[in-house]
Amino acid sequence: MRRYPGRTLALSPSRRFIADLLWASRAVEAVTFERRMHLAPLVAARRENGVHPGWCAIFLKAYAQVCAQRPELRRTYLAFPWPRLYEAKENVAAVAVERNWAGEKAVLIAHLHNPERRSLTDIEAWLQRCRNSPLDQIGSYRHLMQLAHWPWPLRRLAWLIGLNWGRQRSRRLGTFGVSVTAGLGATAVGVRCPLTTILHYGIFQPDGTIDVRLTFDHRVLDGGNVARALRELDDVLHGEILAELRKDHIEQPPLTSIA
Repeated sequence: MRRYPGRTLALSPSRRFIADLLWASRAVEAVTFERRMHLAPLVAARRENGVHPGWCAIFLKAYAQVCAQRPELRRTYLAFPWPRLYEAKENVAAVAVERNWAGEKAVLIAHLHNPERRSLTDIEAWLQRCRNSPLDQIGSYRHLMQLAHWPWPLRRLAWLIGLNWGRQRSRRLGTFGVSVTAGLGATAVGVRCPLTTILHYGIFQPDGTIDVRLTFDHRVLDGGNVARALRELDDVLHGEILAELRKDHIEQPPLTSIA
C-alpha cells in the first residue's frame, strides 16, 4: 500500500500576522449582536447615484458617525500594568482588505482617520487605493509587513506595548473595525479581533433587507449600548447617508448626447 506523506510549511508573513492578531485577541470577551435593517431606499438611491459608492464605504461612514456621538464606542480595554479603559478623542477606522502578498491572498488592515468627516466619494476612492495601490504605498501595510518579518519574541513585545499604550493603540490598531466578505457570497457570524467593536454585515435580500452585526468586547460595553448603537446606525443610514446619496445624484451633471 503506497503512502502519501504530507509536508511541513513555514508560516508565511501573512499567516504570522493573523496568528499574532488572534493571540492579541485571546482575552477579548467577544459577543455579537445583530439587527435586521430594511434599506430598500438606500439600495434605490445608490443605484441612481452616478458615483455608485460601495456598501463598505456607506456602512463605514454611517458607523463612524455613530461612534463620533457615542464616546463609549471609542473606548478600549488596557490590561497592563493595571486594568483600565482608554477613550480616544477621534475615530480611526480599521478596514480589513484582501490583497496579494508574497504570492498568496492575505488580509491586511488599512486605517482611515475621522471617516465621518469625509464624503462617500472620498471614502470610496480611499478604499480603491487600499485595494489596488502597491502595498508599499499604504502606510499601515508597510508597518504590518515590517512587523511580520520580526522574530517571534520581538513581535509579541511590540503587540504587548501596542495593546496597552492607549494613544498609540488607537493610532496603530484603530478605534473600530470593519470586516466585509458579503461580496463573496458568505459572511462571518462572529469575528475575533482586539478592537472594541467590529462592524460586519450579511448579504442583501431581494426586498432590500440585510443583517447588520456588531461584535464587541464585553469588558468595555454591555448589550444595551450595542443595541442602541445598531438602532442609531439604522437611523443614520436612513437619514444623513440617504440624503448624501440623493444629493450626489441631483448634483451629477447631465450626460451630453453624442450625435
